[in-house]
Amino acid sequence: MVEMVSAARHALELAIPDPARSGAHASTAYVVEDNRILRDGLTALLRSRGFKVSHAARGAEALAAVGRVRPGVVLLEAGLPDSVRLAEAMRSALPDARVLVVNFAPSREVMLAFIRAGVAGFTLKDATAETLVASVQRVTDGRPALPRDLGGLLYAHFAAQSRGPARREARSKAALTRREREVIALIADGLSNKEIAERLNVATHTVKSHVHGVLGKLALRTRLEIAAYAHAERGGR
Repeated sequence: MVEMVSAARHALELAIPDPARSGAHASTAYVVEDNRILRDGLTALLRSRGFKVSHAARGAEALAAVGRVRPGVVLLEAGLPDSVRLAEAMRSALPDARVLVVNFAPSREVMLAFIRAGVAGFTLKDATAETLVASVQRVTDGRPALPRDLGGLLYAHFAAQSRGPARREARSKAALTRREREVIALIADGLSNKEIAERLNVATHTVKSHVHGVLGKLALRTRLEIAAYAHAERGGR
């Protein structure tokens, strides 16, 4: 279970930029939360850890401000109206920003919708201050953030998907190269693109190219599904 959750957590890196970003300010955070107590609490906590923090109570206000503030990470309350669309809009307005979804325990369907919107991770409202700050730091550093319980839920979902008829047909037609298989295995082991590049002694952009090739050949959409595919293949041997 620990191995599966670890793979899910690391594989949550979707098609988001590497940590060396020019458009967003890594030490700047933006909190979007309609509950004033929580909003003020998150703002004070992050400021105490060295972040420059702005905040908003409504999505429209936040969307209008992110282009000016250019935060490295946006903490987005999942319960806001049209929060998934807001996440998509923020990613479109500022592609370099990491969106960290804040909620108590989102359903699997809600989580999947946010993943398709390109968020960088999730954190729970009942997490400790240290855990929440660690989640913010992870996404700021270009790594995914995913609580253990949510990781197990997502892994089980994508593992089941990877065994579906359409995926089996795609796998049977796929002609994966040796290097692509190596990349798949390393993604399943929880390595980031940078770590994979170092392990294989290639450039990071080369790893990204292999990842996109794998996604296309296997009819997958995310790194999380690649990890699920790899673990499903290992389990079926």
